[in-house]
Amino acid sequence: MRRVDADSIVYIDYGPGETIGQVLGRLGILPEEVSHTFLDGELSALGRPVARGSRLGVFPDDMALLYSWYFRKVET
Repeated sequence: MRRVDADSIVYIDYGPGETIGQVLGRLGILPEEVSHTFLDGELSALGRPVARGSRLGVFPDDMALLYSWYFRKVET
C-alpha cells in the first residue's frame, strides 16, 4: 500500500506552448478536481504555459488552501 504522506512525482515532457491545463489533461486530471496549481513555486492559472524543467505542484479540490489570498496568481 502506498503511503499517503509520500511524495508523488511524475516526470513528463511538455510540448511547445503547452499550458498547465493541457498537461493535467494528458495526465487525466480534470479542472474541477484541482483547487490550486503552482508553477515553479508561483500560484498559477491553468492557462499559464509551462517550460522544460518547470516544476508543477497540483493540489486536489479537497485540499484547497485556506490562505490563498496570500499568493498572487500568475495568469501567463
